[in-house]
Amino acid sequence: MKVAIFNTKPYEREVFEANNTEGRHALTFLEPHLNPTTVSLADGYPAVCAFVNDDLSEPVLRRLKAGGTQLIALRSAGFNHVDLGAADALGLAVVRVPAYSPYAVAEHTVALMLSLNRKTHRAYARVRDGNFALNGLMGFDFHGLTAGIVGTGKIGEVLARILTGFGMTVIASDPYENPACTALGVRYVALDELLRTSDVVSLHCPLTPDSHHLIDTMKHGVMLINTSRGALVDSRAVIKGLKSGRIGHLGLDVYEEEGDLFFEDLSDRVIQDDVFTRLLTFPNVLITAHQAFFTRDALDGIVATTLANMEEFETTGRCRNAVTAASVARPGR
Repeated sequence: MKVAIFNTKPYEREVFEANNTEGRHALTFLEPHLNPTTVSLADGYPAVCAFVNDDLSEPVLRRLKAGGTQLIALRSAGFNHVDLGAADALGLAVVRVPAYSPYAVAEHTVALMLSLNRKTHRAYARVRDGNFALNGLMGFDFHGLTAGIVGTGKIGEVLARILTGFGMTVIASDPYENPACTALGVRYVALDELLRTSDVVSLHCPLTPDSHHLIDTMKHGVMLINTSRGALVDSRAVIKGLKSGRIGHLGLDVYEEEGDLFFEDLSDRVIQDDVFTRLLTFPNVLITAHQAFFTRDALDGIVATTLANMEEFETTGRCRNAVTAASVARPGR
């Protein structure tokens, strides 16, 4: 299949080429993000491959359709950046990677927790400067504390296993209980109870209209971790929580306005996002740039599934990993 792959980095190209055995697909790698300005680059391509920060709004979808595109292959699990209603109306198939390596995201989540608690990022910088003092680096034991996991799909389940191993009491909130989690001793509670009683809150749920700015009142001094979708958290409200002490530690791998920041080298520029730069000033905030998924195992899985989705669609006109507005609205999806 002839495919235009937008928003690609060298490491992705390497993995795509390694997995595209015998040149099964004609892959064109494009550095620009997919948006209204660049969409014309897809003219004549039956398929486009897009990432989380590409623009798949109705105007872009209409232009893709006019240029001959039939398939939009997302190399991500999330699809909140796609106007699925418009895609359905235009007859554009949208496929995704529903799962790759839940271990990658869950383990990065724990890395944020441990770094924030034991301040290893600050200690590393100190030691390199010859400062071996421990003032300001005191942490606490996770053992015996309560961790609240919002969303217990595959990633939430893996995280629950890790935190249970730490000796934490794990509670969860999800419309659909995961039997593997209940078998671990995870107790399901309403979201407001989870937020009120958890010492650590970790988000692992999709971004929907109902989950937008999901987080409300939490236990004083809580550690909040978000490695899921940026807009689950209201960044301005989080800043107020940090200033008041309501949020004791904040770890983010996603940010609601990350599209203009993440995956790019902006080290020689002045960042114009005042909310983001304000977050960076807090000593108890640790931000990584959407790298939780970024392991060799996960990238291999993402690319292999993406190519398989393309092949299935090309061969049958359908794909088991398709997502539509109707399927998202259907209970149990």
